[in-house]
Amino acid sequence: MTRRARLLAVVVVLATGAVGIISSTQTWLTVVLGGAAAHTLEVPGAAAIPVLAPLSLAVLALGGALSIAGLVLRYLFGALTVAIAALLAWLTASVAITRPTSAVASSVTDATGITGEGAVGDLIAQVDATAWPFVALVGWIALVAAGVFVLATAHRWRGSGRRYRTDAPVASGASATAGSRPHDAIDSWDDLSRGEDPTA
Repeated sequence: MTRRARLLAVVVVLATGAVGIISSTQTWLTVVLGGAAAHTLEVPGAAAIPVLAPLSLAVLALGGALSIAGLVLRYLFGALTVAIAALLAWLTASVAITRPTSAVASSVTDATGITGEGAVGDLIAQVDATAWPFVALVGWIALVAAGVFVLATAHRWRGSGRRYRTDAPVASGASATAGSRPHDAIDSWDDLSRGEDPTA
């Protein structure tokens, strides 16, 4: 069960990070310009929310780190996951629902050369949202849930494998074998690794 909990959390975090990266390259908003500059612009997610791609990459990194993190880092990464997800959900919902001028201003400026939020706003006749911001929003809600799940279950996850532990108990067969043969150089190195004096 604990292994499944870790796997589920890591998969959800990685999947939502991937959705964020993909959506940052897709059209989130279509802008219809009026007046002499009349034409339609497509605004990708990365232009609507400049931090979308960097934070999505951070989510991917958190997913990878969660797969090997110790107990304290699990709680830290879980809290970071919730914070990033909440921020992205708030920004995405704002773009999807209110479609602010600030989300399309850079694209309009690139197309027309006109700057200033007021001047850009005067050019805009209509702004429509595609399905992508809503897809991303669902992903961020799932990411919040994954972060909360990490915080709730991190103490039950299994730690790193025994091969990385210096305090792992020696199997009875191994100790019997070690006791039945002379103490050699390899045993001395093992003693040093455990913090013991091989000359004692």
